[in-house]
Amino acid sequence: MKIVVLDGYATNPGDLSWEWLNNYGDLTVNWRCEDSEIVENAMDADVVINNKCNITREVMNQLPKLKYIGLQSTGYNAVDIVAAREKGIIVSNVPAYSTNEVAQHTFALILEISNHVGSYSEAVRGGDWCSAPNFCFYLEPLDELNNKTIGIIGFGSIGKRVAQISKAFGMNVIVNTPHPKNEEYPDIAFCSLDELLEKSDIITCHCPLTEKTTKLINETTISKMKKSAIFINTSRGAVVDDQALADALNNGRIAAAGLDVLTVEPPKEDNPLLCAKNCYITPHIAWGAKQTRARLMKTIEENLKAFLDGNPQNVVNK
Repeated sequence: MKIVVLDGYATNPGDLSWEWLNNYGDLTVNWRCEDSEIVENAMDADVVINNKCNITREVMNQLPKLKYIGLQSTGYNAVDIVAAREKGIIVSNVPAYSTNEVAQHTFALILEISNHVGSYSEAVRGGDWCSAPNFCFYLEPLDELNNKTIGIIGFGSIGKRVAQISKAFGMNVIVNTPHPKNEEYPDIAFCSLDELLEKSDIITCHCPLTEKTTKLINETTISKMKKSAIFINTSRGAVVDDQALADALNNGRIAAAGLDVLTVEPPKEDNPLLCAKNCYITPHIAWGAKQTRARLMKTIEENLKAFLDGNPQNVVNK
């Protein structure tokens, strides 16, 4: 059996190993793979391990031996799952592996915006504290999270974890989700998107990317936010209209944004968010802790073994 890892770098930049796949077949690992290279790299493959390469119907038509696509992610929008179903190709994802790390990164962004640890540390290293006339100095205003209202868009495993952490900070939690769970979470207020936008001091996205959520955060929805609002996105970049958010930040329509994802990744140099005011951006690393990636890889193996045993799990194209 031939196994091909199409794009192995993000999951394993060198601190983990793909060698375990040799136990299951003849392995080829590509660290990176352009969409135009998929067919060439995966020719004669029975199994493909994929992260962000776009495996379309056209690609599948040129890979007649392909029987299984193991995703290195929870999201599966990189694969045409309808075409895979029609062709009898099993597609398995890795659910909930990054819950704790993404929730942690969400608060890393929130706390950076609220406490400005980076800029204060830089100022101290630059000598500002040494030359200060008092035992402390104020570079940027600091803000407490206690009693703030955080609005969570999406209430899957990550949204729930963010809610739990928010409560530990003494925050009021409101949630917009297609499936409210009022009885299960009596200390959380489930509400419409408009109400969430209007009431929240911090708005954080944890929803999947669908037709309904694409550019959910746009000029109209931003106009409903408080001028003091902080917007956080660690879900999918395309949930946001980049230009609309950049305009809102530059015009002072909202206070700040913390983003781990952008619509196009890596971003183009002319992406307006790269130079927008009070915009804090990290390079899609909310899932990147070694422990998190090791957990991901373990489930990739479990998924492959289950497929080979004839009992595939975490199948997204049933």
